[in-house]
Amino acid sequence: MAKILLVDDDKDFVEINKMLLEKEGYKILVAYDPSEGHKLLAAEKPDLLILDVMMVEPDDGFAMAQKIRKEKNNIPIIMLTSVSKVTGMKFDKDEEMVPVNEFFEKPLARDKLLKAVKKYIK
Repeated sequence: MAKILLVDDDKDFVEINKMLLEKEGYKILVAYDPSEGHKLLAAEKPDLLILDVMMVEPDDGFAMAQKIRKEKNNIPIIMLTSVSKVTGMKFDKDEEMVPVNEFFEKPLARDKLLKAVKKYIK
């Protein structure tokens, strides 16, 4: 069974997506901040990371993704956030600032999320 780590401080968002992904047969690990997420990432070695940007700090997700890549961890990362709506600034994946595999704005349609997950978990 593939493991997905979901890191987001919005408990409702986490619960909804946890149920959705568990229904599809995935084991879901949950963290509500980057520190907890990083510990689970190291201990559990999930197959995929779904990551928010704005948590305790407005750029927590960006910093976590950058740290993961600096550690040479190539885990697929799906960034799911409302940062562009909140800040008015446009963001997208790139090698330095946002080193993720997919970048989506919340809210994201259920089918689009599942398609992205299946793309990275074979």
